Parts: sequence; structure tokens; C-alpha cells
Amino acid sequence: MEAILNSFFLVAATEMGDKTQLLALVLATRFKKPWHVMAGIFVATVLNHALAAWLGNWISAQVPTHYMNWALAIIFFGFALWILIPDKDDSNTDNMRWGAFWTTTVLFFFAEIGDKTQLSTVALAAKYHDLFLVTFGTTLGMMFADGLAVVFGEKLTAKIPMRWIHYASSALYVAFGVGVLLR
Repeated sequence: MEAILNSFFLVAATEMGDKTQLLALVLATRFKKPWHVMAGIFVATVLNHALAAWLGNWISAQVPTHYMNWALAIIFFGFALWILIPDKDDSNTDNMRWGAFWTTTVLFFFAEIGDKTQLSTVALAAKYHDLFLVTFGTTLGMMFADGLAVVFGEKLTAKIPMRWIHYASSALYVAFGVGVLLR
């Protein structure tokens, strides 16, 4: 249960203000089909994060635990700094002829490659050694955060300053880094 909850909270917090959350807002506004957009986000996230979790499991099997703990702590501390740099939506949504589901699936899958949430999934899988539970937790976190963008979008970001969300996310990464070093 720890792997699911920590994966959920870390990815949900990281996704706030991320480029893929902005992409979810743009796609929901453009297509006006929230269920299709959410289904595309789900499929892309499961595929992308399952690959990332597999990679994290593989890496953790190759690297001795002592070195892995230090590497994970450094990665989490690095993410704590990276999260303070807000993303901008750099996707091109002008030419969307595949419909809401396929456009969302393809754009999300590729937007997640090398993204903070994907790299966090690699690190979480390396920490917990569980492909399924980490993928499940990170997917729930993505669905929660991106669901907020799809359903509430502009109303939510007008109420809560993004810099405070980024500060909270950064603090969460620091806590994960310290937690890895203390175990």
C-alpha cells in the first residue's frame, strides 16, 4: 500500500502545472469531450509509466542497494529543484484530425517521455521494486491531477497560485530524498 500511496501523491503533486496537465486543459477545451480525453490520458499513462517502472525495476536489480539509495536521494533532491521551474505547454494542437481519444493518447505518450512524472516513476520503481503497484499509483496520480485540469481547468488555477503548488511538490521530493537516506 505504501508504494501505491507514495507513487500517487508524488506524481499527483508533480503533475500540477506540468506541461501534460496544461496539455489536458488544452485538449479538453478544444474537443469538449472530457471522457475521450481522460481515456486517452489513461492509456498513454499506463503504457508510458509501465515502461518507466520496468526500467526502474531493472536498474535497481543491477545496482547495489547502498549506491541505489544515494542515487535515488540525489534524483529526488534534483527533482525538488526541477519542480520549481514551471513548464509551458509546447505541444502543437492545431492539427488534430484523429479525434479526441487518439490525439490525446499519442500527444500524452510522447509528452511524457523524459518528463518529471516519467522519471519519477523510474525512481519510484527502483525504490519499491514493484512494477504493478508503482504503475498503478503513478497512473492514479496522473488521472487525478489531469482530471482536475479536464474538469475544472481554468477555475482551479485562478484560485490556487501555481508557485505554491510547486513549493509543496518540491517539499515532497525533499521528503522522499531524506526518507531514502534514512532507511
